[in-house]
Amino acid sequence: MKLKLNELGAAKLEWTDTVAGKTVPAIYFGKVKINNSFDVVDDVKKTHGGTATLFVKDGDEFIRVSTNVLKPDGTRAIGTPLARNPAYEAVTKGETFCGEVTILNLPYDTCYEPIKAGGKVIGIYYVGYKKG
Repeated sequence: MKLKLNELGAAKLEWTDTVAGKTVPAIYFGKVKINNSFDVVDDVKKTHGGTATLFVKDGDEFIRVSTNVLKPDGTRAIGTPLARNPAYEAVTKGETFCGEVTILNLPYDTCYEPIKAGGKVIGIYYVGYKKG
């Protein structure tokens, strides 16, 4: 996912966008806006069987703007924040986190990697597999 996105161009934040009724920064790779676009995350599921999400930094939160993680009602979990868990702690320091995390009350084996622009964390790449 990361390689595919970086082929489009550098990550950047430009303007704002509405995701699930919430106004958040719009994250782009090159000229391609990622908010509300699901091709890349759905490709991860199709190719590897895992879950994938792109988060954008909004204040001190990270909001899901593209994901194939589903809520219990079967809709995509866009617009929802990353929980304040060990992944959150690592990424806010600019570090990658890999390990077990609970997502929407289910355990996953995960990796979260910061998306940086100009040396600052502007979002997160996430990939994971539901346990069990």
